[in-house]
Amino acid sequence: MDRENFKSRLGFLLVSAGCAIGIGNVWKFPYVTGKYGGGVFVLFYLLFLVIMGAPVLTMELAVGRASRKSAIQGYKTLEPKGSVWHLHGWVCILGNILLMMYYTTVSGWMLNYAVKFLTGAFDAIPAEQTADVFGAMLASPAQMLAFMAVTVVIGITVCSFGLENGIEKITKVMMLGLLALIVVLAVHSLTLSGAGEGVRFYLLPDFGRAKEAGLGKVITAAMNQSFFTLSLGVAAMEIFGSYMSKSYTLGSESLRICALDTFVALMAGLIIFPACFSYGVEPDAGPSLIFITLPQVFVHMSAGRVWGTLFFVFMTFASLSTVIAVFENIIAAGMDSFGWSRKKSSLIFLIVLLVASVPCALGYNVLQNVHLIGGRDILDSEDFVVSNLLLPTGSLIFLLFCVTKWGWGFDAYQKEANTGRGVRLPDGLKHYFRWVLPILILVILIQGLTA
Repeated sequence: MDRENFKSRLGFLLVSAGCAIGIGNVWKFPYVTGKYGGGVFVLFYLLFLVIMGAPVLTMELAVGRASRKSAIQGYKTLEPKGSVWHLHGWVCILGNILLMMYYTTVSGWMLNYAVKFLTGAFDAIPAEQTADVFGAMLASPAQMLAFMAVTVVIGITVCSFGLENGIEKITKVMMLGLLALIVVLAVHSLTLSGAGEGVRFYLLPDFGRAKEAGLGKVITAAMNQSFFTLSLGVAAMEIFGSYMSKSYTLGSESLRICALDTFVALMAGLIIFPACFSYGVEPDAGPSLIFITLPQVFVHMSAGRVWGTLFFVFMTFASLSTVIAVFENIIAAGMDSFGWSRKKSSLIFLIVLLVASVPCALGYNVLQNVHLIGGRDILDSEDFVVSNLLLPTGSLIFLLFCVTKWGWGFDAYQKEANTGRGVRLPDGLKHYFRWVLPILILVILIQGLTA
């Protein structure tokens, strides 16, 4: 069976960026930027994106493009005879399933709120009661299960139509819609009274704030954000390498994906901080920012129902683009490893993902007393395993596979990465990739496991 390919370079870039652009871009990046000195944090973030995130991204894409297969078979194709690197491919697929066991629930929250704003559910609610709406949603098994299930069905349905007619076509529309929405929302926020104060807090370098937080914390926060923003380590990007053309170098394509991801993260802050400062609402991180703080702002705002709807449609696109990308990795693994047709793999994983996502969807109501890792609830426990263990460990394995003689080897990786037009990886990076980059990733892994 011929390998599917992207119809256009734009399609590849938007789908790959869609995988990277997710909820963390909006509910984490602006907050940590504000907390750690605005422009000071952004400069460190960009530095680590170039010296950590982008290189590991080229490695995942290289394994995919050289093998033309998903992770398990990709490793098998490229690994030295008798080695067991391909076992990591199986861990990647399990990691993707574990990621979707909670991400589908959170993506369902976005869709739920888009519907709530669209139908005017917030119109008659005082601003101080927005927290009650979020609490009521979490406490409702019916709402949680229904919107999780809709998310899973949408994601699998898009993937079932194939790369070109499903994933590329739908994700292109969603991503272009997302980019248009984020610009409209940011421009609107910048026109609010008091917006300038929010922008200054967000983006002007504030060495006092950075010093107060501690320079070490600013640097490690920037390392973490630059690393986790690209969803590296579980082969979520590897699969799209297997579909891409050899016209452009992987260095060029990685930097473009990083640029799109960063653009969305920076623009999210231009939506949030001016609006929060204008209405005297304290911006914080995580779900409370998206589901309590921002709805408070929209309730205050004139035409708040419209702006709230647009914001949560944007958030739905951001989360669904990740869901579709990761589902494709799971479905492709079924096709490559078991010889299933796309339709059969889609149907099997539709059932698997619907069932596997139930515990998280019920984790704040029926199963609210279930606490797993370190007293964390179901969602936070699943997220801990993926974010703190599988992503950094997986990235380290991809790195060692690509740059050591026991794996594919630096020369073979470099040749693949430099195929095509664009930014090329120089020979001098070999020692940096072998000796420095593994230590940086180990720092992130140790930090995460002791968090």
